[in-house]
Amino acid sequence: MNILDIINKFPNQESCIKFLKEIRWNNKPKCLFCFSEKVNSVLKESRYKCKKCHKSFSVTAQTIFHHTRVPLQKWFILIVLMANAKKSLSSSQASRDLNLRLATVWKMMHKIRKAMANDEIKLLAKILEMDETYVGGKPRKYNDVDNKNNSLRGRGTSKECVVGIIERNGNVKLFHAKNKSIKSEDLMKIVKENVDINNSILFTDEYRGYYKMNKILPHEQVNHKKYFSYNGIHTNTIESFWAILKRGFIGQFHWVSKKWLQSYLNEFCFKYNNRKEKITFKNITIKLFIKN
Repeated sequence: MNILDIINKFPNQESCIKFLKEIRWNNKPKCLFCFSEKVNSVLKESRYKCKKCHKSFSVTAQTIFHHTRVPLQKWFILIVLMANAKKSLSSSQASRDLNLRLATVWKMMHKIRKAMANDEIKLLAKILEMDETYVGGKPRKYNDVDNKNNSLRGRGTSKECVVGIIERNGNVKLFHAKNKSIKSEDLMKIVKENVDINNSILFTDEYRGYYKMNKILPHEQVNHKKYFSYNGIHTNTIESFWAILKRGFIGQFHWVSKKWLQSYLNEFCFKYNNRKEKITFKNITIKLFIKN
């Protein structure tokens, strides 16, 4: 899946619309409201009108492409650029590549990330690792308003907390922890909602917030002050994932607001969870953007 393929396969708007019709309806349009197959084509803007409910619609309705003024070819190119970038892509770079306004590209990228969040993963199971990390700008001695908190590292910092659970050789889920102090009740709630507790074992570090985990599922802790791995008990898998995540925040985004942090996390989750699949443009479009 590369840009040259997209340009050659979708040289104009008509070819893009034809592609969406094929993957969405198999070239047999049906109403998006009552699901009737008795529809009439309307020449204007390639729209359709249902004979049953008399509502009109287009092939882009109920997708991220609906009501867009940006050519679909540029949407397709942006999807490929984001999907191929393991450590993500900055909106400034995408804006230059597509010759679009920065604000337009930023909005498009967040629509794509929202679609990525819809790629729901079932409950995580088997051998799991759980950890937290903190993302945010590097403390500056003379510019910080709150030097006491921003100069600290780890759980004492004022950066934003991200909690992650990862399967060994499997999927990952990430959560923006909006409260600064992550307590055992918060962590246990995340595990109960996202883990198959009857078929899993959880490995964590020695943080005291994990002490009560053995009440809900088998749980082992590794003391990083003594060793990083002992008889298969380690958190190296999620630590490796944190390295990828932080390279994206440091090298691409540089700064992320609290409001949109979870959206960026969803992008990293989607790419990691689909890393073993052979992603073509057709199946990634079906997976993300076609609801009906």
